[in-house]
Amino acid sequence: MLVFRRAAIFAAHLFLLGSSVIAQDISLVSHDKAIRLDGTFLGYDGQFYRIDTPYGELTVDSSGVLCEGPACPNLTDYVADLRIAGSADLIGGLWPALLQGFAEANGLEFDLSQNADGTEARLSDAQGKTLARFEMMPETTEKGLSRLLSGGADMVLATRAMSRQELALARSAGLGDLSQGRYGQVIALDAILPITPDDAAVPALSMTQIKGILTGRITDWSEVGGPDARIKLHLPSPDTGFGQAIGALVPKLTGEATLHGVLSELHEAVERDPFALGFSGISSAHSAQTLAIRGGCGVSLRATRQSVKAEDYPLTAPMFLYRPPRRLPKIGRELMAFLSSDSAQSVMSEAGYIDQLPEMTGLSDQGERLVNAILHASDDLALTDLQEMVRELDVRSRLTTSFRFEAGSSRLDAQSRSNVELLAQAIAGGKFDGKSLMFVGFSDGQGPAEANEALSEKRANAVMAAVISAAEGGGEQASLSAVGYGEAMPLACDSSEWGRFVNRRVEVWVKPQLPSVTNTPRIGN
Repeated sequence: MLVFRRAAIFAAHLFLLGSSVIAQDISLVSHDKAIRLDGTFLGYDGQFYRIDTPYGELTVDSSGVLCEGPACPNLTDYVADLRIAGSADLIGGLWPALLQGFAEANGLEFDLSQNADGTEARLSDAQGKTLARFEMMPETTEKGLSRLLSGGADMVLATRAMSRQELALARSAGLGDLSQGRYGQVIALDAILPITPDDAAVPALSMTQIKGILTGRITDWSEVGGPDARIKLHLPSPDTGFGQAIGALVPKLTGEATLHGVLSELHEAVERDPFALGFSGISSAHSAQTLAIRGGCGVSLRATRQSVKAEDYPLTAPMFLYRPPRRLPKIGRELMAFLSSDSAQSVMSEAGYIDQLPEMTGLSDQGERLVNAILHASDDLALTDLQEMVRELDVRSRLTTSFRFEAGSSRLDAQSRSNVELLAQAIAGGKFDGKSLMFVGFSDGQGPAEANEALSEKRANAVMAAVISAAEGGGEQASLSAVGYGEAMPLACDSSEWGRFVNRRVEVWVKPQLPSVTNTPRIGN
């Protein structure tokens, strides 16, 4: 039973001594009438009451108490009431699709309706009995997170990660660390795309140029290799999650941009103006041209399904579901489990987002990366090192599941933390039985090659250990190993900060059969 035990024991002691407490809107009384808890009703999940008392927030098993007061729920015909707030784009499009997918997977009926308070979704059984009501509050990511911190929402759909300040406020409010995968879950992927009209003369921009345009230091297309014409910049409103994600790229955005609260309006404005430049997302369908991100040494990266999944593309934008660390009703817990399933990932893909299902590509399909490995190899990286890497990886296929670390930190970033859980679930579920998974670490080219190789192997081992821990003993038939190749296969140029970030990564390469050696760790050993 989930209970704040110290507070509960203290409260029970006071009540047994006959201490008087001003009754609020609910009272929980033990069957022998010896203990009475008075407080404000916060919620009921079908089995446990959650109440706010003078001794703190308590969670109490309903089987051990009687409920008195106007807020007592109906135990016979219990309906789970859940409040969903946050991004209007996600609540208006992706969330209903996920609920419908969940209903179909569980033989339930799904209904979406409008009422005086907004949009409501219902899940009912085959006999028409309502099992769950979802009050949907489409607004902005920022307002949704504010509701969560104040107790006004059970879940928040966010188009950006919580800021450090928001995470600190959550901890101060007693919600713990919401950046953990269980309570800050990546549910889909998107990417920030620079877009122009179809006939634009500039096929790619560097990150330095993008930041220059966003800050107003670059105002003319001729400064980035285009025609002599002023750049007409169109951005999502800073009230939107996309707008805040773009704002995080630079300390201060230019005041010359035209702001749009709706991305479809931004697309229309870009398509009408031959000198326009906009920033949008993969999930927002448009017919504009998407520009690649170019590095100073000539390497370019374009947003594709595979490059966004692997975080090879530098402007990935994960979509999050945040919830407080308290017990959800049974149907809510089942819904959370569904979000990680293959069925839910397919729903996200059909809704226009990028799913998190791993895909495989062979080394032969990655010719550009091999060219980069040869062209940009440092003087102290021997040809024999490259040959060894190619021999090892040539018999394997790369998963789009990759791992990167937060800037200046040994902590995995949000998308990578989600990848740990997803890969662990796949391994524990037997999807890689009879296969060898090699965690391959790469580094940037800063510093000696030998030190970079050692660092990349250390990171590969750390990620492998995290996946083994998350698998909790499942997947005994999968063989895991780790290796580091340092700076051997860069994705981008080390001449820029983002290029060095992209190059520091851990990839997963899969071999169809178990290797002949037996000293590689197996999950469960």
